[in-house]
Amino acid sequence: MDKKVFKLKNDIEVLYKRNKNTPRIALCFNLSLNDPVPNPGDYTLMTRLFMQGTKNRTAEQLSEELDKYAIEFSSELKLDYLKLKFVCLNEDFDKALEIFEDVIKNSTFEDFDKEKIKLAGEIQAQLDSPKAKVVDNFYRNLYTNHHYGYTNTVIFENLDNVHRKDVLRGYKTFMENSKKVIAFVGDLEFDEVVEKLNKHLGDLAPSIVELPYIKPPFLEKVKDLEITKPDANQAHIIKGWLVQTASQEDYPVLALMNIILGASGLSSRLFTELRDKKGLAYVVRSSYDVARLCANFSIYIATEPKNIDVSLKGFQEEIDKIKNILVSKEELENAKNNLIGKWAFSQEDNNQQAATYAHYAVTGLGFDFNEVAKEKIKAVTPQQIKDCANKYFNDKYVISIIKP
Repeated sequence: MDKKVFKLKNDIEVLYKRNKNTPRIALCFNLSLNDPVPNPGDYTLMTRLFMQGTKNRTAEQLSEELDKYAIEFSSELKLDYLKLKFVCLNEDFDKALEIFEDVIKNSTFEDFDKEKIKLAGEIQAQLDSPKAKVVDNFYRNLYTNHHYGYTNTVIFENLDNVHRKDVLRGYKTFMENSKKVIAFVGDLEFDEVVEKLNKHLGDLAPSIVELPYIKPPFLEKVKDLEITKPDANQAHIIKGWLVQTASQEDYPVLALMNIILGASGLSSRLFTELRDKKGLAYVVRSSYDVARLCANFSIYIATEPKNIDVSLKGFQEEIDKIKNILVSKEELENAKNNLIGKWAFSQEDNNQQAATYAHYAVTGLGFDFNEVAKEKIKAVTPQQIKDCANKYFNDKYVISIIKP
């Protein structure tokens, strides 16, 4: 395996990984979010407008050219960074980079009004889904007064306050004041990749070295929230807590506890107890949702409206169990194998690998974070699982319910 880390002439750190005999290249360019966004919606609209025309290409010309060369291009706003990515055939790398450079440096953001109307319509359509609405309500209240809490509802309510000048200011902030990382995965010679990346992206504003301090979210008290949706035919419930994130010591323990409780499908405790034995659930699972500043651990169930109280009681029973009874060595070993297997499965192709490497690097964890984390996961003990459950499953949580 041919893997190297180097810097462009503007100090942008690049991971190069050569996967031989793969016909398509994936390149991921991530830029850290260092300004906690004064206006919900600024960066969301900016991200959407990257594909709506440059000084050299209209939106239609851009679309036609990408189609002609079968180049997949995407721009996506994450909680901690802006992700710009393309996938192309090996022989079209130079052409893809030329278009990529044009989009990054020369986007006009001129279709602002049209895109704002389109975004409003899409948000309304998404929030018609009960599950989307309950998730939105959960995150908005878990991360109140923090940019992590800029959910679709918050953005929609603030759209009238977002103007093109805000989008342009946001673009300038990303380009001039961010940690920038690139992950290249594909079958091209190292020297060719270095030369072409320097040619197309080597004159961007330099990458900052240290990520700035941004205040993490804080949950002061229990929030128990119910939404009534007359046309809903089932109840959706989420209960969640703020917990440590990937840069902190409890990360491997929380990741495994998530597998044991509800992220391993049919074999997970929540599925076995609440769906199989008690017949409460259409869907039941747990999630460990990790961001740079913090993470949250949540339990979700979709059930009959009459089962809301008994489902919440079922959540508590499983939490009490993991807080008071040591998991068996066999169950823990199965969880370790499941998690490491999941990670391997999620990085099978060049596209997935580039996205994973760039994600960890831009959040300050380093390109090799996955390998380091695997070793820590293998060392977790049953006592650590029990201690972790007692530490985090406390009396500061958010419950979000939607029901008919």
